[in-house]
Amino acid sequence: MKNLLFVFALTMLCFSCKSPEARLPESVQSGSFLKASAERNKKLNELEHQQIQDLIKSNPNRNYIASKSGFWYSYNTQIENDTVQPQFGDVVDFTFDVSNIEGDQIYADTNKTYVMDKEELFTGLREGLKLLKPTESATFIFPSQKAFGYYGDEHKIGTNIPLICEVTLNTIIKTND
Repeated sequence: MKNLLFVFALTMLCFSCKSPEARLPESVQSGSFLKASAERNKKLNELEHQQIQDLIKSNPNRNYIASKSGFWYSYNTQIENDTVQPQFGDVVDFTFDVSNIEGDQIYADTNKTYVMDKEELFTGLREGLKLLKPTESATFIFPSQKAFGYYGDEHKIGTNIPLICEVTLNTIIKTND
């Protein structure tokens, strides 16, 4: 009887230690989702680019410059003499207004102090600030991927919204970072 209990316990121990077998996937996806997503993004990019070009053409008195980073800007006030521009770690104080591509104002007269490249700021504005000198003002046109992209700002800016930002760089405090 003791041997039978021992064999039974040993059998139970062996079978209870068996690890579960891996499940096979129910279906294997091809790259169709990624292809569809890439095609959707390509169409969105083309639409936004056309909207921006139309906006630029509707303002022939403004000289818009295409940045290397994928946005456009035009100086409202340009300073020729000063060569100081924000660098990594510098503290900048700036004022900005944000509108959608149709010109509807989203945020007005927003003042912000920002440590260059050390704090959160949407990509286009961060790159645009680096082009300005103290007291300069510019109008930036950002496609959605340079603004808040797919997620928006979770407040007033929705999904895939190109933005127009009027920005004035008030001051730069240089740091030794």
